[in-house]
Amino acid sequence: MLSRLRQKNLHTWMRGYARHLARRARTRTRTPSSDGPRHLLFAMCDHYEPLWAGAPEDAGRARVAAWRDGYPAMAAPFRDADGHAPRHSWFFPGEEYRPEYLDDLATLARAGFGEVEVHMHHDGDTAATLRPKLAEYLDIFARHGHLSRAAGGGYQWAFIHGNWCLANGRPDGRWCGVDDELPLLWELGCYADFTFPSAPDPCQSDMVDLIYWPTGDLARRRSYDGGEPARVGSSFDDRLLIITGPLSLVRKGGLAVRIENGALTGDDPPTPARVDTWVDQGIHVDGRSDWVFVKVHTHGAVEKAAASLLGADGRAMHAHLGARYNDGKSWRLHYVTAREMYNVARAAMDGKGGDPGLWRDYVVPPPPIAAR
Repeated sequence: MLSRLRQKNLHTWMRGYARHLARRARTRTRTPSSDGPRHLLFAMCDHYEPLWAGAPEDAGRARVAAWRDGYPAMAAPFRDADGHAPRHSWFFPGEEYRPEYLDDLATLARAGFGEVEVHMHHDGDTAATLRPKLAEYLDIFARHGHLSRAAGGGYQWAFIHGNWCLANGRPDGRWCGVDDELPLLWELGCYADFTFPSAPDPCQSDMVDLIYWPTGDLARRRSYDGGEPARVGSSFDDRLLIITGPLSLVRKGGLAVRIENGALTGDDPPTPARVDTWVDQGIHVDGRSDWVFVKVHTHGAVEKAAASLLGADGRAMHAHLGARYNDGKSWRLHYVTAREMYNVARAAMDGKGGDPGLWRDYVVPPPPIAAR
């Protein structure tokens, strides 16, 4: 049994999961921070890899075209409490850049269906070798109208690390190499990381079901392993925020359990029961428990996942979100991009209340291609 648990790497996050369960129980006994409905912030963060598994370029073009043409048709019947259609965040790998891919995603962004952020796979780097690669990708994305701009003109962007290996997190040292990756990302304009959860991958931290600020020596390997949970009245202006998605153990039938990590695949579609489990984790900024954050992820360019999310499974997920979490009395639903989720979290930390939809552009503005 212990061997099986270690194969799933539960030992890396079970203490954090226990803390989460205790924290969730305490939250449920407190007086709600609002007398009105609760608000669900829902973000779909896509590790969007058109050339996944070494696909040829024509297959990559077909994968992007499937989303360019299929996403508006799938999303059209659904609206959140603010009138927005489902909003997608395409975390695009810089190393797979082809102009037509980002142009097609710009078509979706311009129509209000989402935004493009930064994804990257790399191996054997140092800070000195990684910095120019990332800087080049940022310039490329910006030429297509993607990425937000700071008041001083620099880029502002969110990040998901390829192979889950943020801050050199793998035990074998593969797929990164940069212990001090978090400070480097921040210096280049990254405001938030959306990599986790990654369970059962060994990079998974025991900072579970949290929005948190990494603390301690941020130049150390796996510096995401320690942090301060986000709370009302406190924030940092010298580091990126880490926004994690739901991670839990759920009954699978009989005595069996499964890891629920918010990953949407063609083989594990977003059923109503899964949606309810994500919401039930109650991820929030401490002191603003009526704003619930659900960040799920997918590798949506892959054909099987795309067929699921652009087809019946995607429609069923959004139908359930609307029926269960957008009645206006108990819940109000807000589809958000990764950037908007960060902004709402920062607004909560600054003591903002009421309707979180008012704070979508609170700190980081929309990118030029999606400016409203």
